[in-house]
Amino acid sequence: MGVENASKSFSTSQCDDQLSNSRINTLVRLNVYDLTPVNNYVYWVGFGIFHSGIEVHGKEYGFGAHDFPASGVFEVEPRKCPGFVYRCSITLGQTNMSASEFRTFIENMASEYHGDTYHLITKNCNHFTEDLSNRLTGKQIPGWVNRLAKLGALCSCLLPESLQVTSVKQLPEYHECSEDEFVESLSPATPRESTEIYEEQEKHLLSSSTVTEDVTFVRESQAK
Repeated sequence: MGVENASKSFSTSQCDDQLSNSRINTLVRLNVYDLTPVNNYVYWVGFGIFHSGIEVHGKEYGFGAHDFPASGVFEVEPRKCPGFVYRCSITLGQTNMSASEFRTFIENMASEYHGDTYHLITKNCNHFTEDLSNRLTGKQIPGWVNRLAKLGALCSCLLPESLQVTSVKQLPEYHECSEDEFVESLSPATPRESTEIYEEQEKHLLSSSTVTEDVTFVRESQAK
């Protein structure tokens, strides 16, 4: 009897080990987008205005603003976030979460990133991707991706009060920037004007209507 129980216990342990070893690590990538053509001139000196998303398990996850105390985390097809110009992808590491485990994880995380908590300087899309990267891989995203916000935080006392406290308040909708808007943004920009460009381009991501079929908000998990 004792030998039989010991044998079953050993067999169960072997199955657990095999299940653990059979997990396939999934790559975690950072997809970076230009918010303005000005990036073509300043990117090479480590500066620019960017949007970013994390690609994992075949989808890309980002964070945007709206007026409601509900999830601002959304998913799109990788490297195809509407309204922005894809620049590059950076492999950050790997995760051993299965697709179903990751889904539970991102739904829990969505409760920490409500659309009405978005803030251009302290809680923007790049803060979200850095947090997600840290949780999945233990690594930070490259510093240049969110350098504008970091500089803004250091110089917040010099920024207008309205810019310091106001997030991008828009309802979920996604549309492309017009050619005229892109041409206009090519003009030389001061730091304050660059920040305003950043804010306006983020508004193109989440504006006042319903979400298109290209973008799906992640429903946050409900507290039990």
